Amino acid sequence: MPGLLRGVARTAVVAGTATAVSNRVSRRQQGRWAAQQEPQQPQYAAPPPPPAPAAPAAGSDMSSKIDQLKQLGELKDQGVLTESEFEEQKRRILQG
Repeated sequence: MPGLLRGVARTAVVAGTATAVSNRVSRRQQGRWAAQQEPQQPQYAAPPPPPAPAAPAAGSDMSSKIDQLKQLGELKDQGVLTESEFEEQKRRILQG
């Protein structure tokens, strides 16, 4: 059970970090592109839209499972998960 908790915790940390970095990069790129396209924009422009949610809203159950399996595969490829941890998590995703 401790190995499973460790794997779940690692997955949560990696997913959260990746989401935060992705959102920050996206906002920075949008700001740069806006500055390049319209440099004479007034200072009182409308605020940017709120950032996209970190997790998909009410997507279908199958697409959610596929996304989770993709993340698991990436973690295994990066060496974060061992083969046995990967198989255990995969089994839980497919059963749940």
